[in-house]
Amino acid sequence: MTPTTFDRRMLEALVCPLTQTVLSYDAERQELASKAAGVAFPIRDGIPIMLVSEARELD
Repeated sequence: MTPTTFDRRMLEALVCPLTQTVLSYDAERQELASKAAGVAFPIRDGIPIMLVSEARELD
C-alpha cells in the first residue's frame, strides 16, 4: 500500500490555528510548520491534523 500524499494546494487555504499565519510543508516529516507559533502539525493519511493538542514544538 502506498502512503497517501498531501495535496499542496491545501496550503493556500490552511493557516495556523494559533497565529492565523502561513504554514510551510515539510515533506520529510509529513507535517505543516508554523514558524510564527513555533509548532508543527502532523499530516496523517494525507490529512492535516490542525489541533493544537496534536502539534509538536519546533526545535
